[in-house]
Amino acid sequence: MKNLRQTNINTHRDAWVEVNVANLEHNIKEIKKYVPDDTKLLGVVKADAYGHGSVMLAPTILASGINMLGVASIDEGVDLRKAKINCEILVLGAVPVWAVESAVNADLSISIFSKGHIEACRQAFERTGIKPKVHIKLDTGMNRIGVSVSDAIEFIKEVQSSDFINLQGIFTHLAMAENIEETQKQFDKWNKVISQINTDGLLLHVQNTAGTLSYNIPGTNMRRVGIALYGLAPDYPPCIEKKPELRPLISLKGRIVNIHEAHDGDGISYSYTYRAKGNRIIATLPIGYADGVPRALSNKIYGILNGRKVPQVGNITMDQMMFDITGVNAELGDIITLLDEENSIDNWAEMLGTINYELTCRLKVRLPRVYTR
Repeated sequence: MKNLRQTNINTHRDAWVEVNVANLEHNIKEIKKYVPDDTKLLGVVKADAYGHGSVMLAPTILASGINMLGVASIDEGVDLRKAKINCEILVLGAVPVWAVESAVNADLSISIFSKGHIEACRQAFERTGIKPKVHIKLDTGMNRIGVSVSDAIEFIKEVQSSDFINLQGIFTHLAMAENIEETQKQFDKWNKVISQINTDGLLLHVQNTAGTLSYNIPGTNMRRVGIALYGLAPDYPPCIEKKPELRPLISLKGRIVNIHEAHDGDGISYSYTYRAKGNRIIATLPIGYADGVPRALSNKIYGILNGRKVPQVGNITMDQMMFDITGVNAELGDIITLLDEENSIDNWAEMLGTINYELTCRLKVRLPRVYTR
């Protein structure tokens, strides 16, 4: 396995996240099977590419056929610009009106949905001489951000008639792509607006990851994909006939920093939620909940040590956790793998009753990223 590069952060730890770039390329090929050739793709790299490293992965994402990138905030877009990422970048989240000029200066497209945004664009144009690039966000049922369907036509026409705004697209977001009936309601609201305006030359995008893989919406010409890039499956609707073969990118690994024997009845870690039954060999790994492994997983997960499953025991602490490695031939410095393609983060998410990408976002920056192929 070939190491590529890693981010310039503290690496003086025996714990790290490996990110498999070849799996990223594979996932994009799988996604493109579900997308018409004349449809553009926006790759979502918000939250540091869902914890995978946006700056490091953006070149591969773009080289693999993704046309533009989506971020949550201006700061995330500026980080990409500083790394010489020169493609179109759309800020998908709400942009403060006072920050519109910063987006213009960084050559970022922004989402707008209020009169305040229009005025902020006018002021930014007067100060910079550059028309802010915008996508209008419609709220068709997510009830998060966006101009309401009842006000959308008037709003869109006002933006189109403005000589200080560069309107590039219109979009909305699916709230329940896994539910055909609720999604159809959003499609109907979207079509009601789009059918009454001039959309020539505009990017029209509705589908998120689940929608991209499940629905064809006439009249749209771009789709947004996020979690599937990173090998994480969304909730699919019943109508999907064949699911893509997605491969997780992340492996979480650490080296054993201590091995000792616990005697019968000895408690392990805080509150003694685990007590040894008979004499047990305990190994300590320098990974804890401050690194993004939830404390609620204590005594529930396992690692792989020299080809053997070893259970995690005792409460996971801020910086460390323990494993029962009894019967496994091991020594200091041996690697325990917590996550890989076989032992995926989906297992953790199921235990916690949450979604897989909430957990990838938790894997903190103090864990060095090592990019492999």
